Amino acid sequence: MKKTIFQKRKKIKKAGVCFFCKQKKEPSYKDIETLRHFITERGKIVSRLDSGVCQKHQRILAEAIKQARFLALLPFVVRPS
Repeated sequence: MKKTIFQKRKKIKKAGVCFFCKQKKEPSYKDIETLRHFITERGKIVSRLDSGVCQKHQRILAEAIKQARFLALLPFVVRPS
């Protein structure tokens, strides 16, 4: 019997400064255009390692996205057509 070895894919953290630290502003549920940069085409929240946002702003960003979804400013799920 052959053993198959699976390796975990390592995510590479984007080098640079947090988007919100650089702009010196906080994520807000009202700023839909900015929030759209941090969700995928399917409507999922992008992880901190993929987006390059610092930990503090990622927590605020996630809450802002969830609040915008609740107020119907952003979709919960985007269905393919």
